[in-house]
Amino acid sequence: MSLQIDAVNLQQRIQNGEALNLLDVREAIEYHTFNIGGQNIPVGKLKEHINRICYNKTDEIIVICSAGIRSETAQAILTENGFGHIVNLKGGLKSLQKLNIK
Repeated sequence: MSLQIDAVNLQQRIQNGEALNLLDVREAIEYHTFNIGGQNIPVGKLKEHINRICYNKTDEIIVICSAGIRSETAQAILTENGFGHIVNLKGGLKSLQKLNIK
C-alpha cells in the first residue's frame, strides 16, 4: 500500500514551518515555473540519478508532481531502491494550488 498525503495536510505542515523533504519529479522547466521547494529530479531520470537524492533512505520523503501520477511512479522507483518512507502528494501541486485560490 502506498502512502499518500493530501493537499490540506501538506499545506498545514508547510505553514507550521515543518522541515520537509520534498522531491519534485516534474521536468526542470515545470519546476522553475512554479515549485514549493525541495529537490528536483525528473521522474524519467530518477533511476539513473538515484544516488543524487540528498535525503537519507530512512527519512520521510514527499514526492510531488503536477497531478500525482508521475510522483506515484517515483514513489515505486524509490521504494524499489530501498527508500523506506515515501509519501505521494495526492492530486499533485494542482490540488495544492486549488487551496490557495479559494
